[in-house]
Amino acid sequence: MKKTNWIVSIAIAAAATGGILLQSAKTPEPAPAAATSTPPQTCAYQWAQHDAPELNQIFGEMAKNFAPQVETRVSLYGEDCVYADGRSTFSALETDFYLRIETEDLTNEEALGDWLAQGMEAALKIPREKIEGSYGFVEFWFAQNENEHVIVRVSIQKYLDEGRGKKGAELYRLFSAPTPF
Repeated sequence: MKKTNWIVSIAIAAAATGGILLQSAKTPEPAPAAATSTPPQTCAYQWAQHDAPELNQIFGEMAKNFAPQVETRVSLYGEDCVYADGRSTFSALETDFYLRIETEDLTNEEALGDWLAQGMEAALKIPREKIEGSYGFVEFWFAQNENEHVIVRVSIQKYLDEGRGKKGAELYRLFSAPTPF
């Protein structure tokens, strides 16, 4: 009965934090009296993002070739498996790229689309073996000032399927259109 209460308590705690409880499907056999046994390891999965500084350095250097004042960030999106003792392990599901580019004209679709093409190609130049998980997206933050900006998020797979080879206003319109839900 005590073991059941312990499992229910862990499940409630995992649900309260938004995690998912995993428990070993096989309960270990009781250990001989002389040996000590360890309880099954359980963890709660939680969505997580981790910075990827090595990839950001590579991506940032490429981005400065077409936008000298660009700010970049690369992050890994996935799950932290958090154990009761506080340690955790991370599994990446996708790699995401972010660019912030200062511009004087947020209505110049030709220039914005050219930056989209260059940013997408920069992300794709990173060797595939350095990408953790799947390709995610490249998010472009075009800023005229602190209060005026346009954000365009481009799925790398959609770019490969529909956008590669396009540039300028045509590419900008393809990815800046509102996405229907």
